[in-house]
Amino acid sequence: MSFFKRLKDAIVQKSEAVTQKFTDGLAKTRDLLVEKVEDLVRRYKKLDENFFEELEEILIAADVGVNTVMELIDELRSEVRKHKIENALDLQPILSEKLVNLLKNDNTASTELNVETGRLNVILFVGVNGVGKTTTIGKMAHMFKQQGKKVIMAAGDTFRAAAIEQLEVWGDRVGVEVIKHSQGADPAAVIFDAVHAAKSRGADILLCDTAGRLQNKVNLMEELNKVYRVLQREIPNAPHEVLLVLDATTGQNALSQAKTFGQSAGVTGIVLTKLDGTAKGGIVIAIRNELQIPVKYVGLGEKMDDLQPFDPEQFVHALFAGLIEEKETEEKE
Repeated sequence: MSFFKRLKDAIVQKSEAVTQKFTDGLAKTRDLLVEKVEDLVRRYKKLDENFFEELEEILIAADVGVNTVMELIDELRSEVRKHKIENALDLQPILSEKLVNLLKNDNTASTELNVETGRLNVILFVGVNGVGKTTTIGKMAHMFKQQGKKVIMAAGDTFRAAAIEQLEVWGDRVGVEVIKHSQGADPAAVIFDAVHAAKSRGADILLCDTAGRLQNKVNLMEELNKVYRVLQREIPNAPHEVLLVLDATTGQNALSQAKTFGQSAGVTGIVLTKLDGTAKGGIVIAIRNELQIPVKYVGLGEKMDDLQPFDPEQFVHALFAGLIEEKETEEKE
């Protein structure tokens, strides 16, 4: 069975609506990455160094990550020597499978959220300003509420009045209570009150916003550590998730932020926003391969239900959607 047939079979049981969201959301990345690779393999009848140099440029342009690309190209060269491949077309399914394997990297933790029934689950959100952190919290609140869970949101970004107001707007929109203090208040005090409110109301989920912390702002990192201490004193093993929100449109800058926060904030997973607005979707591959931090959710649009759990098979299927249909037509003929 061909790679593309196996890939499609793996998606059959998935929701058609979700599959379409991934397909639509990854259109720009598909145009840059897959279609350019497709054009490349059709132009080169024979594999040579120029082919590999062009392929390298395409992958780096899609922000697959320089280190990941170099490893990938070395592996492809090895496959060419090992199997005596001469035609570039024969290399394409090998490249596709290797991308799948990178996304399914077994060394990374689960892509599912650490949420358990019967306890107050605390999810802390970190990341710099402007990446869509507050919007992500609002969308996740909506998602959990749709699942029948009782949700509380904590406006822990007290440095910006706009952040508190924005979370309140989301709270009204999705029907979720927001615990807040005034601008300039101690974020740890907000989180403390939110924990007690969540406990008293029998909440299942507590979603905590934090200030947009830049890696060079030592005082803000210390503030975050204070929030950690409050949570751990009030709830054993909290926070249960620390989600770093990254803007996919920033490409390699997102990878740099992930490295910094991963080292200093105990990040357990990544939410990649605005994936539909960029051709740099390859950053998902770079993050998973280079940082061993799982991408848990991706933003595929501006609607309330456009925050989707990350699924490696859905991601690859969406990237290669047109190519899969083309291969199926060829095989039928």
